[in-house]
Amino acid sequence: MGNSDWKLPQVKLQLFAAGYCIHPEWVTIRGGKFGRIRIPALFALIDHPEKGYILWDTGYSERFLAATHRFPARLYRMLTPVNYRASESAVNQLRAQGIAPEDIKIVIISHFHADHIAGLKDFPNARFMFVAEAYDGVKGLSGIAALRRAFLPELLPSDLEARSTLISNDRKVELGTESSPFPYAWDVLGDGRLLAVDLPGHADGQIGLFLSTQKRTYFLCADAAWSRKAVEENRPPHPVASLIMPDKTRYRESFERVVDLQRMHPHVRIIPSHCPEVWSWVQGGERL
Repeated sequence: MGNSDWKLPQVKLQLFAAGYCIHPEWVTIRGGKFGRIRIPALFALIDHPEKGYILWDTGYSERFLAATHRFPARLYRMLTPVNYRASESAVNQLRAQGIAPEDIKIVIISHFHADHIAGLKDFPNARFMFVAEAYDGVKGLSGIAALRRAFLPELLPSDLEARSTLISNDRKVELGTESSPFPYAWDVLGDGRLLAVDLPGHADGQIGLFLSTQKRTYFLCADAAWSRKAVEENRPPHPVASLIMPDKTRYRESFERVVDLQRMHPHVRIIPSHCPEVWSWVQGGERL
């Protein structure tokens, strides 16, 4: 990862959107418009040459709608109204490509917000990978306490802990401060193809993921930024967005690292999980 081109051993990548929510733009980017915009719930399919199919998050599913039907969880859907069709679920979009639920071997969870984990129960053979801080931050929460963390416990498989492999420090690799705004990464699978970095603040234990395809290197930055425009123009969210963040100082540090990455390595394509521009690529069928 210290190489100047940051090229990693290749995988294949596809991006999808499993529904979207509606939210005022000014909350997501400083100086944004007062009108509401569509914010997609993106997820990624990674085709690894040895490990097979891997998901990065899952987006929305029917279970999100069921879990937010009654109060207090209903407030989640009221604050961010969701537009979702069953055909848009991760499991159904993958089936349309001939990929059965059982074919997904790993789901990497960027963080435990409901719009990232709503489809976990659809993949019975998958192992779940995340950092301990992410799960520890929500484990055991319910009611208003869970809602304040944008977490819906009903979305977790009952055997999540038994099927989980923590992304731990025994896979830590140094990146060096001169070529990277990130001091270290975790080599998720131990083969150098997927490198995760710490992006806390928006949620406990949130991570981003570096990977390379034949075409270019990508950085899946989860919710460290909500759009590519915000990163390119160094326009973080409005301060009101910090009301849902466990640590606004760490969020600012994470956002600045993503901005620095774009400045230092402009050839690395940054993919925020809720970016309308990236959604337009998905709808246009762009090859990654």
